[in-house]
Amino acid sequence: MRPYFALLILCAALLTALVACRPSPPSPAVSTAATSSSPRSSDCAACHAEAHAAWAGTDHALANRLPTGELLAALNTFPRPTDLTATASSSTDSTEGLMILGHAPLWQPLVPAPGGRWQAHELAFDPARQDWFNVFGEENRQPGEWGHWTGRGMNWNTMCAPCHMTGYAAGYDPATDIFKSTWIEQGIGCVSCHGTPPADHATSAKKIPYDPFRGDRSLMMQTCAPCHARNEPLTGRFQPGDNYHDHYRVTLPTEARTFYPDGQQRDEVFNWTSLLTSRMGHAGVSCLDCHDPHTNKTILPVENNALCMQCHSAPGRVMAGGAVATAIEPLAHSRHAEGSAGNQCVSCHMPTTNYMQRAPRHDHGWIKPDPLLTRELGIPNACSKCHQAEGLDWVIARADAWYGSKLDSHQRTRTRAVAALQTGAPSAVAPALAVLGREEVPAWRATLLELLAPHVAEPAVRATLTTALGAAAPLERAAAVRALTPLPDARPLLRPLLDDPVRLVRLDAAWAFSAELPADASQRRELDAYFHLNQDQPAGLARIGMDLANRGRFDEALPKFERARQWDSAQSGIDSIIAQLLHAQGKPAEAAAAYLRAATANPDDAESPYRAGLAYAEAGLNAEAEKALRLSLARAPSRDRGWYNLGLLLAANNRLPEALTALTEAERRAPRIADYPYAIATIHFRLGDRPAARASALRALAIDPAHTPSRRLLSTP
Repeated sequence: MRPYFALLILCAALLTALVACRPSPPSPAVSTAATSSSPRSSDCAACHAEAHAAWAGTDHALANRLPTGELLAALNTFPRPTDLTATASSSTDSTEGLMILGHAPLWQPLVPAPGGRWQAHELAFDPARQDWFNVFGEENRQPGEWGHWTGRGMNWNTMCAPCHMTGYAAGYDPATDIFKSTWIEQGIGCVSCHGTPPADHATSAKKIPYDPFRGDRSLMMQTCAPCHARNEPLTGRFQPGDNYHDHYRVTLPTEARTFYPDGQQRDEVFNWTSLLTSRMGHAGVSCLDCHDPHTNKTILPVENNALCMQCHSAPGRVMAGGAVATAIEPLAHSRHAEGSAGNQCVSCHMPTTNYMQRAPRHDHGWIKPDPLLTRELGIPNACSKCHQAEGLDWVIARADAWYGSKLDSHQRTRTRAVAALQTGAPSAVAPALAVLGREEVPAWRATLLELLAPHVAEPAVRATLTTALGAAAPLERAAAVRALTPLPDARPLLRPLLDDPVRLVRLDAAWAFSAELPADASQRRELDAYFHLNQDQPAGLARIGMDLANRGRFDEALPKFERARQWDSAQSGIDSIIAQLLHAQGKPAEAAAAYLRAATANPDDAESPYRAGLAYAEAGLNAEAEKALRLSLARAPSRDRGWYNLGLLLAANNRLPEALTALTEAERRAPRIADYPYAIATIHFRLGDRPAARASALRALAIDPAHTPSRRLLSTP
């Protein structure tokens, strides 16, 4: 393993933790320099009157706006904040000192803040109920926290504007931490989805059609994806018609806090991942099969199942990929009365989850509701949402009677495999590999590959990941690259991926070689451009610090992480990385203090105080080391290495009876580790109890006959 690689891996895990509850922002469609010459939607209306009229008044058109009419009236009851006193930069065109974010079912005031910032306030207005409410509900976010409405997590310039404005450019200066943001128009206008046409598009005598998608419906859908996904931007240069995977890393259902193990949305993850993991998406169903891009409405009603039956009426529609949609008779299939909620396809296969307290959103994974998995894994099912009074046992029995064989399917097996892998249990590997061998959906294959990464040392897992390096889907190749990167002998396998045709894969491969890439290499330049995105956020600074640390430039890396910590003091992962950097610089006591800060931020963290104890011991601060180790054991009493190291520390300080107690506990927790009875033998030997020392040494040899220290102790006169 090359130097500092453990640091790189930990930092990569940190980036996942730093992802905001909103989707990572896509990049501006038009640069700041091009803003003045780019067309507004009103410029398109003369030739495209019907499309313009359909678009006007939609959630897209009103995604960001100035307060007028009803909005101004509502703002009269808005409790103006005193948290922020400075005004935004002069580039704003808000005459009321506020802008409005969103339309239906709620909208939020955007409050000007120092440094050219706009902040999305925690209070939102419900136009249906005509009242103000807190989008965080009972969650009490405090000023100074990253996620408080005044913090960077609710900063409009990077977290909201790219998906709510047209031709937006953040204009962020990392040297001054100031924004000079510009835009073509507020809301999602024509060029957001169609791109900027040629200059003579409207004036040419031939009126040459402009189609950046070249008739490819898949590329059309990928233009929806950046703003309808939880993702990480890779370039800041996405244009309509581009390949999504060249510009974004989509969030897959690998973590229980974002998705349920069956792929249902949990956190605010939007729809793109659900579509990618669905059988329908895999068969070629796109956004445009259901939604009118200009009105934002479905192209057919859902109340009478007409939208779904356009494909599922007999004999079943042939999809773009050649698959034939299953023919379904709604009454026979649903076993619910016509016109009832239970007879609507969307009620069962597209259940809603409420976000921001009052914004229900349909799941787009089209998953079969499975009440049995509610009992096993706590996954919600659509049946129980309507039949709460009957209880879960009744729902399971009814579902089994009606759909038993259909529910006992690949979806259920895969869900169990994903849930097991998320626990980290070694026993989960074999079932997951079996599921992977049958899985057809690339996004699910990539998810399983990512979850198998901790087990990369197992030959079967390594072989599977190696094969995946040649997969057709870039998500699979990227997942395999990241999983194999910790293995030094896998580097020859990864090197060809530096020239992969998809940027997502190239960047992940470049990470593996970041410490040695020449400054003028195209991969180094591409990696540097990626690193410097979102420098106004803790994750952006952490990304730069990651690269510097991986290249051994600790003095430059440490300030990046320290500033990131200032911006997000509750993120314990940053302190853990700072601790590693300090330790690598030969500062164990300072490293230990950083580990303890991480432990303080996360009361469930037993690893950080354990590492703090080892670092304090290395620094010769034994009292501090003992306190940290005991804190770790209080949080995780089953941690055998914690008891072992505590015992060694106590023994080094001649507190032999206490050391014996700690080491005995270590052996009790892990009776198949020879070092533990051997350490006990040394304590008995020092106490003068030769028979007990001999018995303990023999226990060690019974575990490991080649345990040399035990043999040496037994031969001591």
